[in-house]
Formats: sequence, structure tokens, C-alpha cells
Amino acid sequence: MNINNTLQCMSAVEYRAILKYRLMIPLFPDDDPCPVCRKCCLDSFGEHAVHCKELPGFKYRHDLVRDVLYDVLKRAGISAKKEAPVNFLTDPLKGRSTLRPADILVFGWEGGKHACVDLTGVSPLVGLRDHGFVAGQAITKAEAGKVAKHEKACIENQHVFVPFAFDTFGALAPDAVRFLKRVQQVVSSNTAHVKGQNFVFSRVGFAIQKGVAAQLVARIPTISL
Repeated sequence: MNINNTLQCMSAVEYRAILKYRLMIPLFPDDDPCPVCRKCCLDSFGEHAVHCKELPGFKYRHDLVRDVLYDVLKRAGISAKKEAPVNFLTDPLKGRSTLRPADILVFGWEGGKHACVDLTGVSPLVGLRDHGFVAGQAITKAEAGKVAKHEKACIENQHVFVPFAFDTFGALAPDAVRFLKRVQQVVSSNTAHVKGQNFVFSRVGFAIQKGVAAQLVARIPTISL
């Protein structure tokens, strides 16, 4: 499957896996050990698979979405840089030992200030078994966590902070939606074709599902493929 000639392809195996995951059709036998980390048991709906950090799959999902978002910005004519060193993004509880680059640095994004875009992905089913579970709370908490960790440092260093939180079903947190809508406005000013404007959300959404599918397929027994 190739989406809008953007070279974003998904194999038949990946497509079946992500379709089952989205429809909550069991993917794995309950209580089978994870063949990747061998530390936890798989659950039938794939929640361990999308959170297992033992292989590069978890980082692959993050980096795939980041790379696609960067490409979207570049195609829109927005000046940006991936993995940009900014010398102030750290875990405030651990200090400079956790110094890290911005996932994407967008130049002159707001009032002449550069924007640090920080991506994070989470399952919408986190906390499902807890009392008082609310649909959509996982992505909201993920966004709030990023703000609490990095926004103050960005403001103090004359930067804007943009948390870009998404869930494994493809939903986007409010700040991510606002960011993409503004990107879409830039695209709209450069093209009169509606199709050209719609690629902003569709490409990011496809990248999220592609990344999740890769994590699921890596753990599905070969006989099931």
C-alpha cells in the first residue's frame, strides 16, 4: 500500500497487524513470553508490544514520526532542523547529565523565537484497568508531562516549546493539532489544491500507524504471518 506517492509503504503483514490492533482483535496468545525482551508476557491485544523498549522498535516509531514531520515542514517551506542541540533540554530532576537535543527545532516559529518540538507517543489504553478511566486521558497526561519537563527551560532560553503527543491509535493531543493546523495554513498559502493541503495530517497519521505496525509484527509468531 502506497499513500499519495509519498513513498510511505506498508506491507500486507503490517496492514493486517495494525488493523487487528485498531479493531482490538486479539493478536497474541495470552501469557506467552515476549520473544524480544523475554522479560514480560504478551497480552492478546498488543499493549506490551507497543511499549516494549528492548529493541529499536520503540525508538523506530518515535524517529519515523519525527522524520516524517520534519519532511512535512521541509515540503511546506518551513525552516527546521532535526536532532538540534539546544543545550538546555534536560530532565529537571536529573540535571545536565540528561541533556538532549530538540527532536525538531523550527526557526522563527513564534514572535521570532525558535520552537523546540518534542515528540512522545503513548497507548490510549494506559490506565484502562484503573478506577475512573477516562478515554483520551493518556495522551493528555503525556502532553502535560512534556510541558512540565521542558517548557520552563525553553521560556528561560527565549524559545517556544511545542509538545507533540500522539497515541498509538493515531489521535493527536491539542498542541500537536494546533501545530499541524498552522503548518497546513502555510501549505495552503503556497498551493491552491486541497489535496496538497491535506497531506500534512495524513502523512503524520500514516507514520504513526506504520511505526506501531512494525512493533507488532516483530513479536507475532512466524506461523501467524
